[in-house]
Amino acid sequence: MCLATRAIILLKSNMKTVLVLNANFEPINICSTHRAIGLIYLDKASLVLNGRGVIHTINQDYPKPSVIRLQYMVHCPRPQVPLSRKEIFRRDNYTCQYCGKHSDELTIDHVIPKHLGGAHTWENVVTACARCNHLKGGRTLEMTNMQLHSKPHAPPSSAEYIFEKHIAENEEWEPFLQGW
Repeated sequence: MCLATRAIILLKSNMKTVLVLNANFEPINICSTHRAIGLIYLDKASLVLNGRGVIHTINQDYPKPSVIRLQYMVHCPRPQVPLSRKEIFRRDNYTCQYCGKHSDELTIDHVIPKHLGGAHTWENVVTACARCNHLKGGRTLEMTNMQLHSKPHAPPSSAEYIFEKHIAENEEWEPFLQGW
């Protein structure tokens, strides 16, 4: 096995995510360390924050990036949080929106049931425990005399919310995510 192959295998085994900033320092994406080093090597990005050590090769040492900044402005649409089970649970903090029970075993409920014209949108879906979902059934809140703890809404599309799941292992990213 050649030394270059060993370096790539070593790099992939120590793979961490890297925050990618646009030319105006707006957070736009997350990539692998391998990809970030490639962008830096090709002069498409510059290193903003190291803090993870060094990658040793035969001829040279390269800093392991934590945050990189693209050299040129990339126009990309504002990221939106996708409507998915995982994101609905995250938005509602794994809490039943009818009784307030905090659990990992929740279901998705349509506030206005689909068969009564309710859409599958952020404003019409909530998390519910199996008991409350069964009690409500295919009826509206008025029919069952049930109340929602909080009105459903789309989560914020801020950088802090979108990249929140990576903050625990990458605390150094916080200053770059605030305000976007």
